[in-house]
Amino acid sequence: MDDADTPGTAVPDRRPSAPVHRSEPASLRRRLAALAYETVLLCGVVFIAGLAFSLLAHPHNGFVHRRLMSVWLALVIGLYFVGFWHHGGQTLPMKTWRLRVAGPDDASPSTGRATLRYLAAWLWFLPPLALHPLLRLPLPATLALEAVWIALWAAAARLDRDRQFPHDRLAGTRIVVVPHLR
Repeated sequence: MDDADTPGTAVPDRRPSAPVHRSEPASLRRRLAALAYETVLLCGVVFIAGLAFSLLAHPHNGFVHRRLMSVWLALVIGLYFVGFWHHGGQTLPMKTWRLRVAGPDDASPSTGRATLRYLAAWLWFLPPLALHPLLRLPLPATLALEAVWIALWAAAARLDRDRQFPHDRLAGTRIVVVPHLR
């Protein structure tokens, strides 16, 4: 008598596993449009988080707890992105533009992978900003350097075989198009 004939015995599935379906990568234009919308939405998130911090910390002026507030805002923004990316792979602007963050298996990224993506995404901004105090650059030079850096970072997606931004490559994620429901 083999396993298939024994009641209550599970028979292993010997069918070949189906290949993982890879969703269509999103265009650079679509991702940048969603990023612009995301920026507008983040203004509201930052405003509410800043207001909550100010009400709780009671600063007498804007410089009293500025480093603590910066950490607080980075944490709130991180919770916003990591939470949405992990649970469904989409923020509101990504839903509007039918985009989704996908891990290597085409599912929503794990919390760790989403966190890594969030931290790596800071590379869009931090390198030129770090040079400001180190090189004692004037503000207009820093802003010009920042603009060039952002343009180079976005252009790097053109060199990637899957047209993904460097932070997605570092985190092992991809931005894909969500197909229309029929």
